[in-house]
Amino acid sequence: MPPRNSPFPAWAERDYDAAVDAMNALIDAGAGNEDHPLACLLAILGDRIGAYDARHHALPDAAPAQVLAWLMGRHGLRQGDLPEIGSQGVVSEVLSGKRALNAGQVRRLSDRFGVGPSAFL
Repeated sequence: MPPRNSPFPAWAERDYDAAVDAMNALIDAGAGNEDHPLACLLAILGDRIGAYDARHHALPDAAPAQVLAWLMGRHGLRQGDLPEIGSQGVVSEVLSGKRALNAGQVRRLSDRFGVGPSAFL
C-alpha cells in the first residue's frame, strides 16, 4: 500500500500487469528516448512499477544473468524481446554468462524493468 499521502492508489496484481504492458508499449513506441514526448510518462510508470516490484516481487540475490532471466520470466519475455541488449544471439550470450552487460545495456534494462542498475552488476 502506498504511503498515506501518496497520490497513487494501491495496486492489485492485475493493475501491475496492465502497467507493465503499458510500459512495454511505451518503449515500443520510442518513449525510451528521453526526447520523446512520452518519455516522462514512461519514467513515472517505471518508477511506480519499480516501487511495486520492490514491495511485492523482490529480485533474487543472484548473478546479473540470473536476475535478467528471472525478470524475463516474470514479464513473459523471450530473448528476441530485448532490443535493449542487442540481437537474440547477444541476449543468449549474456544469459549463458559468456558476455557481460555493458553500461548502456544496464541503463536500458534498468529503465525497462524499473529496477536499479545494481540488479545487473
